[in-house]
Amino acid sequence: MEEITWSDFEKVELRAGTILEVFDFPEARKPAYKVKVDFGEFGIRMSSAQITKHYTKEELVGKQIVGVINFPKKQIGKFMSEFLVTGLADANGDIVLTSLDKKVPNGSKLI
Repeated sequence: MEEITWSDFEKVELRAGTILEVFDFPEARKPAYKVKVDFGEFGIRMSSAQITKHYTKEELVGKQIVGVINFPKKQIGKFMSEFLVTGLADANGDIVLTSLDKKVPNGSKLI
């Protein structure tokens, strides 16, 4: 594992956001959803996430998650991802979202 400095870590904008809408993403190579997330002062952004194994679209709406909002936009097929959804792989390799157990203001930075 490569060590990074505190300064390196501070450059990563890990921010809280609330999922507003979830859409199917049938064009994705692996099963995924498109998510629309409110990051407060940083705006509403879209991304995709391979989280279909653990979550339904309905249960995701209103969930507060953590996203990296200062990566460049990434083209995924015809879709433009505007942030990175964060999560961890379970024992089967399926993604579990990084989420919050208490509400914080949208746009709050992980510190």
